[in-house]
Amino acid sequence: MSALDSDDDLLRPREAAEMLGVRSATIGFWARTGVLRAAVRTPGGQRRYRRADIRAFGAAQAVPTQMEADAVRLYEQGWPIRRVAAQFGCGYSRMRRILLRHTRLRTRWGPPPEPGTALTEKTS
Repeated sequence: MSALDSDDDLLRPREAAEMLGVRSATIGFWARTGVLRAAVRTPGGQRRYRRADIRAFGAAQAVPTQMEADAVRLYEQGWPIRRVAAQFGCGYSRMRRILLRHTRLRTRWGPPPEPGTALTEKTS
């Protein structure tokens, strides 16, 4: 770690978003809704985030919660995403993102292809 990457560095929302792999608008949303509480305000009212807090937040998000593990289990048993989302009281898009992080999604036409297999083209 160089002197430029110390844990006390304050990051702009764009930089924090790059570390977490999300859009900067998501960082702002998380800060406004209290999901990400590590924001420090500058004298001008802008949000900054400590590098150590963003690393800790990212590490905590990487560990699947029990709800996520249960959602993946139900999806892998054949439940559609909308039904899994309704079971846990969240929206389709959020549940789809959760499932994408932890498993391969089925296609509309069946299970996902096995890794390493080539997709065949249909000929008429």
